[in-house]
Amino acid sequence: MIQELYQKNLLRLAADAHGDGVMKDADAEQTLDNPTCGDRITVQIKMADGKIAAFRHEDRSCMLCQAAASLLGKHAEGLAFGDIVDIREDLRSMLGKEAATHEPRWNELEFFQVVTDHKSRHSCVLLPFDALIAAMENLKAKA
Repeated sequence: MIQELYQKNLLRLAADAHGDGVMKDADAEQTLDNPTCGDRITVQIKMADGKIAAFRHEDRSCMLCQAAASLLGKHAEGLAFGDIVDIREDLRSMLGKEAATHEPRWNELEFFQVVTDHKSRHSCVLLPFDALIAAMENLKAKA
């Protein structure tokens, strides 16, 4: 199973660690844990005009969670709440072998298809998205 999941493209994405680090003046921050595997991620965002202006993450997690967080770090800036929710839902659908409701925005989402047969690892891939959505929801609730 490990060899099947730890594909070079996912390892490279995780190693690139796009968006890794701490933001001192974040508008919102959210930490989430995955109790089934011990993953923990904290995301921080800065918003401007309803869109993500800056995204950072810190994680103590498996490679799959790190790769998903890096993917967000690479592409999240400039996206609105609805965009992130749609992308997360399309990723969840792909992992569940369901038809996507939208045209995939990021080619790298396909990297995670190796996880489809490993249901216990779906939450690892989705955790960074869930943390980002929660951070954005918390910010909306404060407004």
